[in-house]
Amino acid sequence: MTAIKHALQRDIFTPNDERLLSIVNVCKAGKKKKNCFLCATVTTERPVQVRVVKVKKSDKGDFYKRQMAWELRDLAEVDAKDANKENPEFDLHFEKVYRWVASSTAEKNSFISCIWKLNQRYLRKKVEFVNVSSQLLEESVPSGESQSVAGGDEDALDDYQELNAREEQDIDNMMEVCECAISNAEAFAEKLSRELQVLDGANIQSIMASEKQVNILMQLLDEALTEVDTIEGKLLSYEEMLQSVKEQMDQISQSNRLIQISNTNNGKLLDEIQFLVNYMDLSKGHIRALQEGDLSSPKGIEACINASEALLQCMNVALRPGHDKLMAVKEQQHLFAELRDVFARRLTNHLNNVFVHQGHDQSSTLSQHTAELTLPKHSPLHRDLLRYAKLMEWLKNTQREKYEGLSRTYVDYMTRLYEREIKDFFEVAKIKMAGTTKEGKGKFATLPRKESALKQETESLHGSSGKLTGSTSSLNKLAVSSSNSRRSQSSSLLDMGNMSASDLDVADRTKFDKIFEQVLSELEPLCLAEQDFISKFFKLQQQPTLGENTDDHDGVPHSRPVSEKDIVRQMMNKIFQSIETELNSLIALGDKIDSFNSLYMLVKMSHHVWTAENVDPASYLSTTLGNVLVTVKRNFDKCISGQIKQMEEVKISKKSKVGILPFVTGFEEFAELAETIFRNAERRGDLDKAYVKLIRAVFMNGKMPGLYHFFEGVEARVAQGVREEEVSYQLAFNKQELRKVIKEYPGKEVKKGLDNLYKKVDKHLCEEESLLQVVWHSMQDEFIRQYKHFEGLINRCYPGSGITMDFTIQDMLEYFSSIAQSH
Repeated sequence: MTAIKHALQRDIFTPNDERLLSIVNVCKAGKKKKNCFLCATVTTERPVQVRVVKVKKSDKGDFYKRQMAWELRDLAEVDAKDANKENPEFDLHFEKVYRWVASSTAEKNSFISCIWKLNQRYLRKKVEFVNVSSQLLEESVPSGESQSVAGGDEDALDDYQELNAREEQDIDNMMEVCECAISNAEAFAEKLSRELQVLDGANIQSIMASEKQVNILMQLLDEALTEVDTIEGKLLSYEEMLQSVKEQMDQISQSNRLIQISNTNNGKLLDEIQFLVNYMDLSKGHIRALQEGDLSSPKGIEACINASEALLQCMNVALRPGHDKLMAVKEQQHLFAELRDVFARRLTNHLNNVFVHQGHDQSSTLSQHTAELTLPKHSPLHRDLLRYAKLMEWLKNTQREKYEGLSRTYVDYMTRLYEREIKDFFEVAKIKMAGTTKEGKGKFATLPRKESALKQETESLHGSSGKLTGSTSSLNKLAVSSSNSRRSQSSSLLDMGNMSASDLDVADRTKFDKIFEQVLSELEPLCLAEQDFISKFFKLQQQPTLGENTDDHDGVPHSRPVSEKDIVRQMMNKIFQSIETELNSLIALGDKIDSFNSLYMLVKMSHHVWTAENVDPASYLSTTLGNVLVTVKRNFDKCISGQIKQMEEVKISKKSKVGILPFVTGFEEFAELAETIFRNAERRGDLDKAYVKLIRAVFMNGKMPGLYHFFEGVEARVAQGVREEEVSYQLAFNKQELRKVIKEYPGKEVKKGLDNLYKKVDKHLCEEESLLQVVWHSMQDEFIRQYKHFEGLINRCYPGSGITMDFTIQDMLEYFSSIAQSH
């Protein structure tokens, strides 16, 4: 085994800078025996690495090769199988369990003992030994081959050195001198023993010969030992002193470390205290201002604003973790909450009193404006209240309920105030529209009325659908014998509604135009100023807020975002809830006095709506005036429809043989007035559409009225949303009714009617030949255009019915041509 160990050391481990300490011949348990060697090795360089190496003989058997290696630190357990009986089997637990069978129990024990010693020295007893005899672990391995294999005790592991080249050369030279060194090892050993004894004797004789020098040497050694003892004593004292110094330095270092920690903690504590003092301390002046500050003087208001902002900052400070558990912080928070509640209560009570007081003061000044058509200015009230705008913002952020309560209070008081002012303002406007004389004013204000008359007037003023009897054209000049008489002074609204427009002079219409413009000019700045004040005072900008819960399509309630602009609009709607009603009433009165007034009102109202939309399209003023504009436009359309109806119903006196057609004169008067009113107006398009209707009525007057009204009804149904192909299912406009109407106008009757119309036009036109031809040609063009229009309606609304007019366009051209030639 020694020769094998020497060979393995030389061939395998020396090239890798390793020393072989123990070796055991093994084979795997339970398999066909294939012998190999497990070797315990350590590296010659530091740090020392301990390994278990598996070495296997090559297949040819002439050299050994390294097959596998494990680090000893990866060894978890060594299992010797049986501690009491000899058993060559043992297990090594690396990443898995390797089961081995040694060639002898002695080799196994020697190998395990070596592993145990290496574990004790390098691994600090990390490896666990199971089923190993304690005697094997505590005692040395027996002498002999096994001991040499094991490598001796723990010190021998480090003392073992491999022969260097020179030592090997000396051994070889010595063996060459002795011929029996190889053939007879015992003779060679005996020879070496004899030579060693000779050398020992020579050494002893040399030593005895140098006894004196030895004694001197021994004396020097004794003195040296004495000196060494002295030095050791001093070193010990120095060591004790240094140890004391070390202990003191350690204490000083510990103290310094504690002082440093204390200073750091004190610094952090000071930072926390400064943070709390800087951000959660409210000055006594601020506290006094919140508790008893004067909310009526400018200085007091400024002090309250500063105090409230400081309080809000203290309440909204972002506390660091743990601050909320401090008693001082809790007390400060409680104090801030009390100050907030106290000041919010004081501010709310004061502003409530301001609202009430200002409302009474404004009411006392109403009488100053009743004689004039002006509205009281609220700029002083707004200026006084805007001083509290920042406090309202503070209240909005801290006490939302009190803020909303103040908003409701303000709206309630201002609603009552504006309602009185606007009502009186419109009463003055109505009086000025009715007349300027004292008699007229007195009658307007105190005239006794019967219940039926009062009901009729109320319905008229609020846009009643009853028939307007006022006329704005001169169509009745030829029908009424007293057409040239001037109107008498009206004494009631009902009489005013029955006046003829021909009797109203330009001065009256100009007066109405100025009054209506004055009303709108007074309302516009009033509404804009109030809306601007509400936005600034209540801090209502454009930020969205959460509104009411609404159910979505999935049935789950969701919060609907409500912009603060919507809140402003809601407040304005309530404060000025009477404006739209009063405007509609005033418009109805103006329309009742003279239906031509709707032209003035349409132009003025359109201009003010356009101006308001340019300022703010979503403002209350823009919305309200837009709603009223719809009413004005409806009255304008009624005026045009009334003109058309009067044209259709006019009756020409048989005594009048020559003259201009009365509706032509009426249209001329209307056009002159409309062009004056609509000059550079935004609603010029409405007038142009009215011209089309009026001109059509002028030319269509007396032409197939039944057919015209039938198709006018068809167009009305389509305009209401009825599909064109479904009109024939309407009872009043089915195919049978259409056939009846068409049957009433056969070609012969149409030609006869045209002939009569030609005679009437010829009677009323002057002698100039070209005038009759122009009028007759224009009438022909209008008839053809209207015929094509009727034919298109039949094709679209009665498709596939096969219904056609009894005459064609070619027939109409022949009718007009033959009638003109016959006369």
